[in-house]
Amino acid sequence: MNIYVGNLSYEAAEEELREEFTAFGEVTSVNIIKDKYGGQSKGFAFVEMPLLSAGQAAINGLNGKILHNRQLAVSGARPRTDNRSRGSYGGSRGGMPDREGGRRRY
Repeated sequence: MNIYVGNLSYEAAEEELREEFTAFGEVTSVNIIKDKYGGQSKGFAFVEMPLLSAGQAAINGLNGKILHNRQLAVSGARPRTDNRSRGSYGGSRGGMPDREGGRRRY
């Protein structure tokens, strides 16, 4: 099961997360997402656990837990979609603003 861990402190380490999740079962991998240029944590991570029951127990046990003075947001990860090429404005809803601040439709 792939688990999302949000609101993660920038000081949190992968080994520390592994220890927290291992209390609920086997952990396959821990991946703190980091900025590719500066290398600093982006404040979230993904934890992989092979058993669904252990993953669900970890979600129930760790969601809301305080770690480094931050309340963790732990949930099942959504499947990854490859929509990074759409840009930051969502793609097809573009257009130039009209004088009233709305969007013109073409």
